[in-house]
Amino acid sequence: MKKLIDKLEKEQRLSREEFALLLDGLNADTSAYLFERAQAVRNNVYGHQVFMRGLIEFSSFCKNDCYYCGLRLSNRQAERYRLRQDQILSCCAKGYDLGFRTFVLQGGEDPYYSDDKIIDLIGAIKKNHPDCAVTLSIGEMSRQSYQAFYDAGADRYLLRHETINQDHYQKLHPADLTIQNRRRCLQDLKAIGYQVGCGLMVGSPFQTRDNLIDDLLFLKEFDPEMVGIGPFIPHHATPFANEPAGSLVQTLILLAIIRLMLPSVLLPATTALGTIDPTGREKGILAGANVVMPNLSPTDVRSKYLLYDNKICTGDEAAECRVCLEKRIETTGCHLVVDRGDYKKLK
Repeated sequence: MKKLIDKLEKEQRLSREEFALLLDGLNADTSAYLFERAQAVRNNVYGHQVFMRGLIEFSSFCKNDCYYCGLRLSNRQAERYRLRQDQILSCCAKGYDLGFRTFVLQGGEDPYYSDDKIIDLIGAIKKNHPDCAVTLSIGEMSRQSYQAFYDAGADRYLLRHETINQDHYQKLHPADLTIQNRRRCLQDLKAIGYQVGCGLMVGSPFQTRDNLIDDLLFLKEFDPEMVGIGPFIPHHATPFANEPAGSLVQTLILLAIIRLMLPSVLLPATTALGTIDPTGREKGILAGANVVMPNLSPTDVRSKYLLYDNKICTGDEAAECRVCLEKRIETTGCHLVVDRGDYKKLK
């Protein structure tokens, strides 16, 4: 196994058969070696820095009916809300004072927020905080819309592909959503010039080892600037309510593999990791991650934005979350920095 890990670090790729051997053959000793090499590669590119992204969940309305998501259209139990522009700008102002230099605007696919509303919002944030990056995570749009947001000043776009395998994708989504359109969106975003993030759910229903290998091969081909992965966690008001959650260990292994495969990638230790394990985000950093995304949303709406059950930090004030996370990250030998945390392309 160590020879395969060394090959992955050196060549930044493996064949399908080699990925299968690696995923099937890791044990406690070789996993520790994998994590050690992932940390070394990350530190070679970014040092011991961990970048903060201020997450603002501005709408819990969604027109889609994805089978795994607590915000799905059919969930009549969900408490819906929309933040006004002045509320979002207030979140950004508080975040800026706490050292955040990237704001992530995340929401369901909510038709209420027209292109003009999003463009006005991006412009207002950039006017108030010209040294900050704006990341959008608002789903599938037309290329025309993506271009308009980019022209307005958006820097990055997060759009998790969830699974690149067509058959698996259709088991997780209704028929009106297709992996072909998701791929089209990702390709449009990259062509326009965004720093693009994609990613997958680990341990989602019906997922196989071959599906995961499909995802790894796709990530290498697509070469995104960011990859967001996290364990599947069921939500009680979805068709997958009784499905088991994804594995912490498998998620950490995939984080480390992605770090070796894409040395420059910006790789979050997600809130979902912290939800399935009290020290999950720290373990993510120790597996090669270098991004955390504390929540800057108003505390009175955080518990309403539930993609999955038992989400952590729904009651914390932004300042509390920032200080707590800083202390946690320091236990890994890394440290939070006040920085946009842009992607560094290796020569």
